[in-house]
Amino acid sequence: MREVFVESREKQIRVAVKQNGELVQCIVEEETSKPQIGEIYKGRIKNIVPAINSIFIDIGLEKEAYMYYSDELKRMNIKKGQDILIEVLKEPLGDKGAKVSHKISIAGKNLVLIMGDEGVSVSKRIEDVMERQRLTTIIKPIKDVGIILRTESVKATEEELLKELASLLEKKDTMERKLRYSTNLGKLQSNTTLKKFFEEMENEKTKVFFDNEEYLNNISEILKDKEHIQLSLYGEKRSLFDFYGIEKEILKLRHKKVNLPCGGYIIIDKTEAMYVIDVNSGKNIKGRDFSKTIFQTNLEAARECGRQIKLRNLSGIILIDFIDLREEYQKPKIIEELRKSLKEDKGNVKIYPFTELGLIQVSRKRKGKSIYEYLEEPCKVCKSNGFLLKRSYIENLIRNEIIKCSRENSIKDFYIEIDKNYEQDITGDLFNFIKNIEGLDKEIYLNFAYDIEGYKIEPLIFSNQKDNYQHYKIKTIEKVW
Repeated sequence: MREVFVESREKQIRVAVKQNGELVQCIVEEETSKPQIGEIYKGRIKNIVPAINSIFIDIGLEKEAYMYYSDELKRMNIKKGQDILIEVLKEPLGDKGAKVSHKISIAGKNLVLIMGDEGVSVSKRIEDVMERQRLTTIIKPIKDVGIILRTESVKATEEELLKELASLLEKKDTMERKLRYSTNLGKLQSNTTLKKFFEEMENEKTKVFFDNEEYLNNISEILKDKEHIQLSLYGEKRSLFDFYGIEKEILKLRHKKVNLPCGGYIIIDKTEAMYVIDVNSGKNIKGRDFSKTIFQTNLEAARECGRQIKLRNLSGIILIDFIDLREEYQKPKIIEELRKSLKEDKGNVKIYPFTELGLIQVSRKRKGKSIYEYLEEPCKVCKSNGFLLKRSYIENLIRNEIIKCSRENSIKDFYIEIDKNYEQDITGDLFNFIKNIEGLDKEIYLNFAYDIEGYKIEPLIFSNQKDNYQHYKIKTIEKVW
């Protein structure tokens, strides 16, 4: 049984997926005016600089996008002032604008259209010759449109494939009309993670929980033909993720160490160049057969590495240091277990064989930000490489606990202890902090301390408790200002 939880927050949507009660995926989408990977824009060529093989394009935003001036574009004889459709390849960074391409892809569940290309190709993952032939018999070449049959297409009927093709061609025609007849520059197609997630959802019995009626209604249109998916609206004040215990599981993703059922563990570290995962046997020393014990630990580690890569949305180069295997025949089994754990991942994962040093290299295409980028921010006090939970995230966690205690036990007084590193930021914006934690109508006792992880909260029930913390009490005038 699969469960999907969709929580809307200010300028942010979070999606959590549980499979048989285990958290297997976490997606975060932020509302932003900046170009995002996969979005399609109508732009106007502002400058062509052959010396650096670059084209600069006005896309209706403050920063111009840039594109590689390829031989293909040179043959197309594009000119300054010409309107063009482009797709975002890389988000803007620092002073640099977004990197874009004139190769526009329109993706569906089973098919991808490439505008300006030609021919029909089938995913390399589809190895069955008869199936490849079936697919290319159904989908015929179209002039000026490249068509890619995705791995998922093997599960689709002829009717489903042709219906999806017609829908994608309609989207293409709409964009081309806007290119020709509209004078406005800007975004033509958003790359909404939520919409894409539900469009590509597998045919499996699923229950989806929303905390926002508008999102539920929008998604119900996408899922109207999928009877195996049940939609439900959550209407409590306490956050959806907190109510279902997901928030605690997400917080665990900050920890480097992940324990394995066998007693071993893995350590996940981030360097400037890559992620490194180290596998350790830990307490798994049972049994006389040392080789078998090591093999068991590595198998469990391979499964957990795949799960953590997806959960944390790790990308780029990922290096896994398994415990040294004494038997050569065990290595392919470890790789197969890792491959199996990443099978459903949509991140274009490549797994390479064991190196001479016993390491496995994994490369994963970047799609969105890692979970760390949403949870953490650089420490403003120490100004080092240290990271703290974002203040907004801390506020949300405290708010959930206050709401829970207030609802269940009618408690109105709370002692809150927060990491000292947040003191300057919070005291300089005290009203908004109290407001964000739903504390304006409560008695809040606020203290800052070292050597605590994030925060601690204590409901105050008895008079002597309140007396002990009296000098930490936030005065009414401070709440107002």
